[in-house]
Amino acid sequence: MSVHERRQREQEQRRKLIISAARELAESVGWNAVTTRRLSDHIEYSQPVLYKHFKGKEDIVRAVALEGFGEMADALQKARVGADTPRERFAAAARCYTEFASVNRTLYEAMFMLNTDLTFGGPDSPENLIRCFEELKSSVLDVAGPRDPETFTEVVWASLHGLVTLERAGRLRASHQEERLAMFVQQHFEPQPDDPRG
Repeated sequence: MSVHERRQREQEQRRKLIISAARELAESVGWNAVTTRRLSDHIEYSQPVLYKHFKGKEDIVRAVALEGFGEMADALQKARVGADTPRERFAAAARCYTEFASVNRTLYEAMFMLNTDLTFGGPDSPENLIRCFEELKSSVLDVAGPRDPETFTEVVWASLHGLVTLERAGRLRASHQEERLAMFVQQHFEPQPDDPRG
């Protein structure tokens, strides 16, 4: 291995360590308390070392969010592959999405609630974001009927995000989560006008 390759590998390892430490710190103190100074103290790197890899906190949050979209894509794929029918796939995707958001609260916050420059739904969207969207689309495609699959997926995504956001803010009754998910799935299996499923 050349000196250049070794240096690149070390830089990539350092970058991964910074991302991992940011996630860990956010989980313990919350994103509002994560600063580059606090992060550099946490991992015992100087701030200039952090700035060699990231422009600032927003850039670190962006990297964490991208990791999160990759993890969510993997979870959605696993849920989809384990289901046999369109209804099972749809239900598995809905459950997977809400469970992912519940188990990974600070990660989900970085993905959807904190300010980043991530482009959603565009040709220059990052690969992990596209992969996550495509996995969700694959899970709900059979349910879309004659509707545009991408728009349908966006509506499903927005609906699930709404449920997650209202639940985590304590605006919905915690004891009715299962019932809400069941209704969410059921409403998408009601026949639509011009739907060949009748």
